[in-house]
Amino acid sequence: MKKLLLLVAFCFTINQMSAQLLDNLRVGLESNMAWYNDDKRTGSFEDDVNDDTDKHLRVNSYLKLDYNFLKNFTATVQLESYEPLALLNYSPNFDGTNLGIYSLNYRSEKLEATAGHFYEQFGSGLILRNWEDRQLGLNNALLGGRVKYMPTNFLSLSGLYGKQRVGFETADSDIFGFNTEIDISNIFKLENSSLNLGLSYVGRQEKTNIEDPNFDELTNAFSGRIDFSKGSFYANAEYVAKSDDVYVFNGQLLDDFVNPGSALLFNTGFSKKGFGLDATFRRLENMGFYSEREKTGNVFLENNINFTPALTKQHDYLLSNIFVYQAQSQVVFADPELMEAGEIGGQIDVFYNIKKGTALGGKYGTKLAFNASYWAGLKGNYDYDNLSYDVDYFGFGDKYFSDLSLEIRKKWNKKVNSIFYYVNQYYNQKTIEDNFSGEQIKTNIVVGETTYKFGKIGQSVRLELQKMWSNSENHDWVGGTIEYNASPRLSFYVNDIYNSGTDSSTSENHYYNIGGSFNKGTTRFSLSYGRQRAGLVCVGGVCRFVPEATGLSASLLMSF
Repeated sequence: MKKLLLLVAFCFTINQMSAQLLDNLRVGLESNMAWYNDDKRTGSFEDDVNDDTDKHLRVNSYLKLDYNFLKNFTATVQLESYEPLALLNYSPNFDGTNLGIYSLNYRSEKLEATAGHFYEQFGSGLILRNWEDRQLGLNNALLGGRVKYMPTNFLSLSGLYGKQRVGFETADSDIFGFNTEIDISNIFKLENSSLNLGLSYVGRQEKTNIEDPNFDELTNAFSGRIDFSKGSFYANAEYVAKSDDVYVFNGQLLDDFVNPGSALLFNTGFSKKGFGLDATFRRLENMGFYSEREKTGNVFLENNINFTPALTKQHDYLLSNIFVYQAQSQVVFADPELMEAGEIGGQIDVFYNIKKGTALGGKYGTKLAFNASYWAGLKGNYDYDNLSYDVDYFGFGDKYFSDLSLEIRKKWNKKVNSIFYYVNQYYNQKTIEDNFSGEQIKTNIVVGETTYKFGKIGQSVRLELQKMWSNSENHDWVGGTIEYNASPRLSFYVNDIYNSGTDSSTSENHYYNIGGSFNKGTTRFSLSYGRQRAGLVCVGGVCRFVPEATGLSASLLMSF
């Protein structure tokens, strides 16, 4: 009898321990797959990055495990697989199967310490941001150590050291960082307002083979910022100074072209019920900052230390995302006709809700959203022969990009709502793409979208029509989407865009896609087949080039 009781007690204990172990474990699985096939219209399958035409199946998979133990500790590992190769135009450094991320973290009320891989951002990210975006093929985590200490409720101190992740390896440099956050409003017990100060430093130590170089192996970047808010008003500003850094052209260091860098960012806004306004100004000069100098401006978004996204409207529609802006943060001296030292510009957002019961608002009201952005080069004197420039701090040079958009959202009744969208864009292809034969493209885009809801289980149909007119005979696009939501879990869609213009790469091609997705709990599966237009895929203002391709794509996401 005693043996039986001991066995029951042992089994109960093991069961409780197993349950506790599982309760402390979080698992995330993501797999993105594609089968690329030959297409008579767009051409045969070809992977220029890996010089491959045989491996049509590509899979990117990620298995992440987070385990909490001893109350204050978390262990993290992320297994990554790119077999037989990564998806098209991902960096060739993502190859095979290996541990991508591993770390051990300790967290208490005042202290946090991490050993292994970690992600960090100082301020807005102008001197440091480490993050992962699988859609962009970007993971620039630091491998090393980080300590955060909060001695009081108004002071936070951080220090870090690491080597930046590049594929499954690390960059050949050392990154140092220190950050201080001071809550002034807490110190002086300010009521109904918030005032914070921030000071940051980031250093990159990289050896060079150049004898007696005109630049230091240690490049320093300093940041100071202030954030203020009171009631419905807010404002923040950040200034960055970067020490001398050498110019890189086609992977070669030009030791006789060395310049400092700087950045200025200002944002302010006001919001209340039914109205909001947000305005941003930014100036960047020689603010490309990479963990390896030779990798400056690489197309795979690798080795980026800082974060300089395009501050423009993030559009939701296919045609308004054909000509998208990329921040011009670096010095470019590619040709006497193509010289730049950075960018200057900004954007403004205005939101307004027309009240219900008014003539324009109707029974359900009407929502308006207006956005305007403008970006130009830095005005100044550029000397191609002597590799030098002298720019005005607030001078606007050649126009790079502008975007004006107006969105009207209207609910007609309980079942029908619509969106009307207008976009006017200017795109300087020569400077944005460093394309010597690029055009100055002006476009007008109109979008109409209507959703009809029916049934008792969340069924709906969405119809979307788009049209682009441009000053270029190469681009005359039309597009459309129809989407059917059979339930909150199951949906299907078909979309297509078509260019009747004369552009040799896209003319008279239908870039169609048909697909669907299924959701249940924390699991999502999607499947689609169609053509991918060559161009930029952008997430949060950061863009990656993707080549033209045709094939079947599938995605699986699970977490538990």
